[in-house]
Amino acid sequence: MPLPDPALRNPIILPDGQAHAGTVMLSQAITHPNFQVGAFSYASDFSPPQDWASHLAPYLFAGARERLVIGRFCQIAHGARFITASANHAQDGLSCYPFPVFDPAQMAGFQPDTRDTVIGNDVWIGYGALILPGARIGDGAIIGAGAVVRGTVPPYGIVTGNPASLQRFRFSKPQIARLLSLKWWNWPQELLARAEPALLAGDLEMLESLAPD
Repeated sequence: MPLPDPALRNPIILPDGQAHAGTVMLSQAITHPNFQVGAFSYASDFSPPQDWASHLAPYLFAGARERLVIGRFCQIAHGARFITASANHAQDGLSCYPFPVFDPAQMAGFQPDTRDTVIGNDVWIGYGALILPGARIGDGAIIGAGAVVRGTVPPYGIVTGNPASLQRFRFSKPQIARLLSLKWWNWPQELLARAEPALLAGDLEMLESLAPD
């Protein structure tokens, strides 16, 4: 079974032969210097924007001191947004008002929060989810529709709600450890194509039998 082509901007071909404009491989659609995204990760939107970087992460300005890092094979639904560290105001003074941003002499060096936001591999981010500054989402996690996520989400955890809370894990702890050791998302494409049936069937033993030495 062939894999999607990670080099195509629009990887879904509709029955009429036209590319679906509302789904993009982010590695092909984003060139923002502060936005790092792995192969096969895609985003979908019912009203596809011209600028996917500013659409997904409206506060991630070029030249800012934080990064948004998204791993491989992530799936990002319509309405999901990343509120990165540049959006945060200082909270250690008597006021949160950002006086320095109105002074060109001070604006360039003023950024109270510089934390990166890091999304692991094979993460599904549901409809309308909001990822807050500095969030760290582990491999294989699922972010429920409308969830507001801060802090750390463990690998293969499922979180929902506002604030997002852990509902359960997708697999047992031993299974999660095995999946994390396999790191299948880093396998070469020819091996991933062979592994696709195991991934779809949830057959961990079959996947392990295919693992490179």
